[in-house]
Amino acid sequence: MTDQTYQPTLSQLRAFVAIAEYRHFGTAAARLTVSQPTLSQALASLENGLGLQLIERSTRRVLVTAAGMRLLPQARATLEAADRFVASAAGDGLGGVLRLGIIPTVAPYVLPDLLPELRRKLPNLVPQVVEDQTARLLDGLRTGVLDVALLALPTEAPGLVEIPLYTEEFVLVTPRGHELAGRTDLAAPVLAEIPLLLLDEGHCLRDQTLELCRSAEVHPGAVGDTRAASLTTVVQCVAGGLGVTLIPEMAVAAETARGTLEVARFAAPAPGRTIGLAFRASSARADDYEYLAAVIRSKRPF
Repeated sequence: MTDQTYQPTLSQLRAFVAIAEYRHFGTAAARLTVSQPTLSQALASLENGLGLQLIERSTRRVLVTAAGMRLLPQARATLEAADRFVASAAGDGLGGVLRLGIIPTVAPYVLPDLLPELRRKLPNLVPQVVEDQTARLLDGLRTGVLDVALLALPTEAPGLVEIPLYTEEFVLVTPRGHELAGRTDLAAPVLAEIPLLLLDEGHCLRDQTLELCRSAEVHPGAVGDTRAASLTTVVQCVAGGLGVTLIPEMAVAAETARGTLEVARFAAPAPGRTIGLAFRASSARADDYEYLAAVIRSKRPF
């Protein structure tokens, strides 16, 4: 039976929401940047205080109980209300800690110019950058681990507001002297004729490249087996003669600076992607995030 005098802490509610979202104690602890014992203790204290089992854990899986499912929306709403309270206390403009998620194919090319600009225009802001793949960034937004995320749009995730920042083309990167190097009239079907190197599973650029292949009816066999966790590694494989790859316009200057690569461009309308800022629709800081979007847009890296 619930003790009517019991008041859960925000840490306990965040632990419950994170475990319910990730269905894995280790992952939830990592996303909240706490130890697994700390997370387990927070959940246990919440369940003891409520007199209810919210999470059922076995050696093989984590389940949310019926009581947990009933209370989960209210736990999320409470955390959002707390975030709005802190935002209101911060006063005018962005200040304090901002948990900013960025996908790996954007972070290295945006941050060198963006972070100094944020220090100049928002001196009271303390950015905490989290580089991760899109799915985990969206999880972080949903659970309150992140405030905003810079990623490819649309995310098609419910409960988020998306602010488009800019659209950029994809550019084909080839080894020096490749037969396609320097061309500006490529069509998507050309990808069927060459070994195409891709980022590993989970990267949205990989998914976007494969979607382009499908639209061009490129046979999956044309996609190379080489995969990498970073765009820089993929480009180095291209320089080593293992194939070609597509990179976003913002990455061209940095990734081809060594002079061992050449590029080729697609005829209009060229394939590409839209980069934008996403945050929870329930956030009280929509105006602040619109301003943040304008700052990011002003430092577009191409």
